[in-house]
Amino acid sequence: MAGDPYKELGVSKGASADEIKKAFRKLAKELHPDKNPGDVKTEERFKRVTAAFDLLGDPEKRAKYDAGQLDADGNEQYRGFGGGGRPGGNPFGQGGFSGGGGPGGRADFEGIDLDDLFGMFGGAGRQRGPRDFTARGQDVRASLNISLEDAISGATRRIQFSDGRTLDVTIPKGASDGQTIRLRGQGAPGRGAENGDALIELKIEPHPIYKRDGADLTMDLPVSVPDAVLGAKVRAPTPEGEVQVTIAPGSNSGKLLRLKGRGAFAQGRRGDLLARIVVTLPETPDAALIKFAEDWRAKRPYTPGR
Repeated sequence: MAGDPYKELGVSKGASADEIKKAFRKLAKELHPDKNPGDVKTEERFKRVTAAFDLLGDPEKRAKYDAGQLDADGNEQYRGFGGGGRPGGNPFGQGGFSGGGGPGGRADFEGIDLDDLFGMFGGAGRQRGPRDFTARGQDVRASLNISLEDAISGATRRIQFSDGRTLDVTIPKGASDGQTIRLRGQGAPGRGAENGDALIELKIEPHPIYKRDGADLTMDLPVSVPDAVLGAKVRAPTPEGEVQVTIAPGSNSGKLLRLKGRGAFAQGRRGDLLARIVVTLPETPDAALIKFAEDWRAKRPYTPGR
């Protein structure tokens, strides 16, 4: 990297760890190669900023650097080796970092932890010595809300990350709630290695008509009084369009009609659609219906459920 890492990040030597992280986030977003394609100078600056944070973002490395035990490239300072480098190592302390690749995740630099983004320090990433400059980018996670119809029939939906980048996600036919789709190479950028992946979790939104119970769906099916008494063939909605169902004569509210294989998917299995008959009167009963009901009550009284 060479130079003063504090100056590269634009912070003072007394800056707090939080100030250093904030400065790095800001610069990394501005200088990332994906936002500056073909700009060699900006890419080199991005590498220097990243190397500076690799040093100052690790409390142990920062303390050693401030004490003169590490140079600006993170190499241990050994006396008798020209003020830099380590025995058997590169005396000029030159590291390597390859920026680029797709930015990762729902929130990119701000929605995922910096440890997850670069795997530089702390428990999330493995500690690397001066010789180890490559690492695969971290995987990042996001969620995508989809309709029940999308999950059953399949679709392509677009997801937008907080850095403004958009991706088209192909939802397979028969997707289930909680299923995760892996988009290879769309995660956090690697350091001299491949990018991480984006893991998109599908969440099926509640439906205004159907209620899910595992792979099965239930719904209410309004039926007129004449159709319930006399029987009929009526149209019933399903997630893939209307179908015709048979109402048996004398059907009461609560009776279930099972439509095989018209439900949702769960654990690779498609369930059924259960239509619950709801005998329904007109919004405003007319005189003829009222007269019919009066005669029925007078001449054929009965108590439901007995």
